[in-house]
Amino acid sequence: MEKKQFQAESKRLLEMMINSIYTQKEIFLRELISNASDAIDKMYYRALTDDSLVFDKDSYYIKVIADKDNRTLTIRDTGIGMTADELESHLGVIAKSGSLAFKKENETKDGHTIIGQFGVGFYSAFMVADVVTVISRAVGSDTAYKWESTGADGYTIEPAAKDAVGTDIILKIKENTEDENYDEYLDEYRLKAIIKKYSDFIRYPIKMDVSSSRLVEGSESEYEEVTEETRINSMVPIWRKNKSELTDDDYEQFYQEKRYGFDKPLKHLHVSADGAVVYQAILFIPENIPFDFYSKEYEKGLELYANGVLIMNKCADLLPDYFSFVKGMVDSESLSLNISREMLQHDRQLKLIAKNIQSKIKNLLQTMLKNEREKYEQFYQAFGRQLKFGVYSDFGMNKDVLQDLLLFTSSKDKKLVTLDEYVSRMPEDQKYIYYASGESNERIEKLPQTELVLEKGYDILYFTEDIDEFAVKMLQKYKDKEFKSVSSGDLGIEADDNDKNTDAENEANKELFDYMKNLLAGKVSNVRASKRLRSHPVCLTTEGEITIEMEKILNAMPNNPNVKADKVLEINVNHEVFQSLKAALANDKEKLDLYTALLYNQALLIEGLPLQDPVEFTNDICKIMV
Repeated sequence: MEKKQFQAESKRLLEMMINSIYTQKEIFLRELISNASDAIDKMYYRALTDDSLVFDKDSYYIKVIADKDNRTLTIRDTGIGMTADELESHLGVIAKSGSLAFKKENETKDGHTIIGQFGVGFYSAFMVADVVTVISRAVGSDTAYKWESTGADGYTIEPAAKDAVGTDIILKIKENTEDENYDEYLDEYRLKAIIKKYSDFIRYPIKMDVSSSRLVEGSESEYEEVTEETRINSMVPIWRKNKSELTDDDYEQFYQEKRYGFDKPLKHLHVSADGAVVYQAILFIPENIPFDFYSKEYEKGLELYANGVLIMNKCADLLPDYFSFVKGMVDSESLSLNISREMLQHDRQLKLIAKNIQSKIKNLLQTMLKNEREKYEQFYQAFGRQLKFGVYSDFGMNKDVLQDLLLFTSSKDKKLVTLDEYVSRMPEDQKYIYYASGESNERIEKLPQTELVLEKGYDILYFTEDIDEFAVKMLQKYKDKEFKSVSSGDLGIEADDNDKNTDAENEANKELFDYMKNLLAGKVSNVRASKRLRSHPVCLTTEGEITIEMEKILNAMPNNPNVKADKVLEINVNHEVFQSLKAALANDKEKLDLYTALLYNQALLIEGLPLQDPVEFTNDICKIMV
């Protein structure tokens, strides 16, 4: 019997395919099952035009048979089969896809969509097999043929015996090596797991002989091993079912089955898009933040299926980083796959799906915010930080998408409010959106800098996360209202009689403030009378873009850029302490030095900044007490 050579430089192509195209050897089973499904689909199409054929879906199946003794794995289908010429043309020329050609010639009907496109999936079998044998009998033929190959050195075709129409692909599994355990491809449980992972939603039954234990009839304690033919795959994916047929429990069960998380989904979204791009998706908002969410180990992305066949566990391109918490899957017939079916070409369809999904997620969150506020706030406690990172990243490119989803604690309500809610109830004379930063709401409430703003009846947003001020710097404004820190040098509040008195005090006490400024040279840029303080004696404010909270955050980073805010020490001229300062200037400069150091260090402590010399500070306090 003559051995034939592969065509079109197939030897080189086959070597490349085995060694380079696929990243995981287990993929071979997905490819062969997909080919078997295509063969049954082709039978369906033939029946549409051939009156002698009746397509009864219940009569068609795929069977996986493992024979450990002979080290063979068989994938059997009851599809259309192949003639000798078809074996020659489809399997003798690598990268020629019979399915792709068939797909181009026939329009898809009734959900029977051909999966294969490239014609190399079959040859993935050589990753795990020394010998690949194909025995096939075509519909309408009484003769079967056997195609056999050991790899790149060629193949043989000869007549064979086969009782029924269809194809058997028989793999002689390789022996184990130091690096590879090929026995796993003969193990019942491992094969079931691979089928469930990649081919669970193939539309035809995938069967296996499965062993199990059961009580011997009439016995209460004696068990026997039995082997039964069992369907392994689910066949009909949940996303292709009518939404009206499904309950919340169905979606929750799917979430658990796919191991998207150990929690329950807070919200789900079932999408069936039929327009510029056709796809189905089920998206979940998790209830809790994953333990590794903010680590390098966390992988964002959605499961990606092409016609029900899993091609990517995590398709990162489908989710923007700011929605990386979303779990779920996408299935589409419109995707352009690359040759291994493991990755996508970066094409228009993928971008359209990603854009559509982004819009769907935003709409889902906005609907939650509007109609299920408590549930949205629960989500926000878990993932609000990620939305703020989204505002800050990419130079604020996504701020318009995310700004209406942000929440901050209100000083008036002591609860979370949106920026829209804040702006909608601003008094007419309020020019800015005011915020205060600190480690907690409780600490912010005690900040001296908030006194004037609160006295005016203005609301203050509390920023307690390190990302908050950075995100706001990117937002700059919301509905034409700029953001303003209560620690800013200029609060933008109209001057009143008290302010005029403060200006007069600055002039009258220029000598005092200049003296204190010189003492604190390098620590503050100025010392002045405060317009904002009411009951507190002293506080720090800032000039410029860098606030004190931003200084703390930036300097806590690993590279420690040693960023410094431009600080100003403000003194409450209506406080008793101020009279002590004036008296010290007139009578005891040494005491003024002591008072200045104490007030500066007190202001640092209020802001949560470290003291340069804690021992000196405690000694200064003792000097006051003596």
